[in-house]
Amino acid sequence: MLMDSPVPPRPPEPRLRRRDRHGRGMRGPIAPPQVPLSVTRAEAFVDLVYDSRDRLERRWPQLSQVDFLILEVPGFGPDDGPDATADAETVPLGRMLPAAGGHRDRIVIYRRPVEIRTKGRDERALLVHEVVVEQVAELLGLAPESVDPRYGQE
Repeated sequence: MLMDSPVPPRPPEPRLRRRDRHGRGMRGPIAPPQVPLSVTRAEAFVDLVYDSRDRLERRWPQLSQVDFLILEVPGFGPDDGPDATADAETVPLGRMLPAAGGHRDRIVIYRRPVEIRTKGRDERALLVHEVVVEQVAELLGLAPESVDPRYGQE
């Protein structure tokens, strides 16, 4: 008589861990995505630029036809050109690029130079708005005070 070979026991399936070993539950994110803690500095900077653009666009509707770009530093990206670093003594905070080569008018704001010159969020928001106003004024051929009457007063 032949004996059936014993079937090895099946290893237990891994259990889903619903709690850590101290019974406190799984760890989650520090803050939910909608809370400012989870916003990176770069994302916060983009928000500042777009808030400034939206504020100006109410007064100057033609700004809806302008592309606003945020770059880390000058000289690396769509702002590269023969006059991109015309003045080696100062680092630009922003730049206006006229329409060319199938691109619309563009305003470029440089994040790192602006961040280095400011200490807090309020000061950064003020400087970002001033840079955006200056670049829009250059694009429109107007004085910054004409673009935003509060320019330089805040």
